[in-house]
Amino acid sequence: MRMGDGMGFAAVDIIRAKRDGGRLSDEQIDWVVDAYTKGVVADEQMSALAMAILLRGMDAAEIARWTGAMIASGERLDLSSVAAPTVDKHSTGGVGDKITLPLTPLVAACGGAVPQLSGRGLGHTGGTLDKLESIPGWRAALSNDEFIRQLGEVGAVICQAGEGLAPADRKLYALRDVTGTVEAIPLIASSIMSKKIAEGTGALVLDVKVGTGAFMKSLDQARELAATMVELGKAHGVTTVALLTDMSTPLGLAIGNAVEVQESLDVLAGGGPADIVELTLALAREMLSAAGITGIDPADALRDGRAMDKWRQMIAAQGGDPDARLAVASETEVVRAPHAGTVAAVDAMGIGLAAWRLGAGRARKEDPVSAAAGVVLHKRPGDRVSEGDVLAELRTDEASRIPAALSDARGSFTIAESAPSLGPLVIERVA
Repeated sequence: MRMGDGMGFAAVDIIRAKRDGGRLSDEQIDWVVDAYTKGVVADEQMSALAMAILLRGMDAAEIARWTGAMIASGERLDLSSVAAPTVDKHSTGGVGDKITLPLTPLVAACGGAVPQLSGRGLGHTGGTLDKLESIPGWRAALSNDEFIRQLGEVGAVICQAGEGLAPADRKLYALRDVTGTVEAIPLIASSIMSKKIAEGTGALVLDVKVGTGAFMKSLDQARELAATMVELGKAHGVTTVALLTDMSTPLGLAIGNAVEVQESLDVLAGGGPADIVELTLALAREMLSAAGITGIDPADALRDGRAMDKWRQMIAAQGGDPDARLAVASETEVVRAPHAGTVAAVDAMGIGLAAWRLGAGRARKEDPVSAAAGVVLHKRPGDRVSEGDVLAELRTDEASRIPAALSDARGSFTIAESAPSLGPLVIERVA
């Protein structure tokens, strides 16, 4: 066997082992993740290993060890100084998925401490940090000390992950994106869970999306990913549960950045679209249960204003002005119903692409996003429409973006003679 980095391993031997369907040893996994993080294993070698993992898979013990090696590549936050029980939520991403915004202050208002490390959007899925950055003054970057202090004092923090958390994941994530290996369930699960475990939370609730606008298109895929992540959490001492939720239709009516913040404020004020309220409360109840908090109904905290008070406190703590006016687009266009009938479907992927084309999302990580751009739905599946009724409104600051977005948005609506049979928003629970 050829040697590598003085440890008795060579990347090519590890690649061959997995390529041929073999099981990687704990020592091989520890070495290759560490060596890749340090630059000893080259990108092309890790690309080949990632493809071998995609094609050959990993067993539960391999995935747990790989996740542990990713965590060990950086620091692990110590939240023991926070008095309240810590519990976080992770969503696999979707269209109109602003649930983190009302959910984080809601759970904090009920006695939990929510250490929400979030990301930015890429492609048709929106990023929580992009949405919050539409609030004047709000900042995503906090030091570890600021993060822990705010978690203790406010009970709620949403910010970007520090450079020191799971650096192996940051490097591997970028590589997977350009090598056609994003879909590997062992790599998806270890990517998500290494960051969540490294942040130090005591409990975790996963929202695994299923449907046209989700990363996981089939229920079987979503179920496998959810079960893998739940087992990983348990293996690392984190109480973990997952909900499989529908992402065939956009969540709520607003898709974008400032428009999603406004819709979240509507929910925190005791209103908002029924599906956003339903999913926020379902996840809040799971989070409180996982954290061991009993006898509190989060619906009460939405009704009596406690969740809104916590939101204002959280935004102000990160430099934001909770009373500031949100950006409004200068250009608008509407999508009208071509004929009478019932809205049978609103395709989440198509609406997500329309919002992206309007400037709400980015094609590359370094691209800027528009706070004001997005899509506001006027009709949802099951609604009756007459010819010419407004189905959706497109918003942007650049008129040149409208034609392509209009085409995507028009193609997203299916209008039929009869009402559709609508499935549940929360499909099943995996624990």
